[in-house]
Amino acid sequence: MGASLGGGSGWDTEDGEFRPVSDINVTPLVDVMLVLLIIFMVAAPMMTVGVPVQLPKTAAAKPAEEKKPTVVSIDKDGKVFLAEEEIPNDEALLSRLTTLANEDKEQVVLVRGDRTIPYGRIMEIMGQVSNAGFLKVSLIAEAAKGLPGPPAPGAPAPAEAPASPAPVAPAAPTPAAPGAASRTP
Repeated sequence: MGASLGGGSGWDTEDGEFRPVSDINVTPLVDVMLVLLIIFMVAAPMMTVGVPVQLPKTAAAKPAEEKKPTVVSIDKDGKVFLAEEEIPNDEALLSRLTTLANEDKEQVVLVRGDRTIPYGRIMEIMGQVSNAGFLKVSLIAEAAKGLPGPPAPGAPAPAEAPASPAPVAPAAPTPAAPGAASRTP
């Protein structure tokens, strides 16, 4: 690795002049890097341990499993459903949501809306959920076909399909503004 085969110390034997050696000796560099690698391999586990603490024992109950989220749905006809029960109007929805929020404000509320429903209507329903007192409100959407989504727990990962760019339509020429000079290449 670090051996020089071309004449030794840099002195030219014919002219007696000094010639600089252009070889790079990497042996010391490799030695230093291997020593540093070993030091970090030994020291890294000791840095992640943290402070040793003996935790106290408690008789407190374990945290309860998370409840199923409350789902508010809007179908393609604009009908609003709480879970699977149809709600006749917005006042009844607000009343029911307020009752549920008084029981548990930390309950997660998921809002589902058909793709044909105007965005404003979905935002109105989300506003009613927030006005009822819920702190956690989320929208639900389906994953687009062909796009990989997060795999379900315990499910094998799907094979990735090669991504291809969408075809781009040629841009139509835009008319020049009146009085503007146009240049053609």
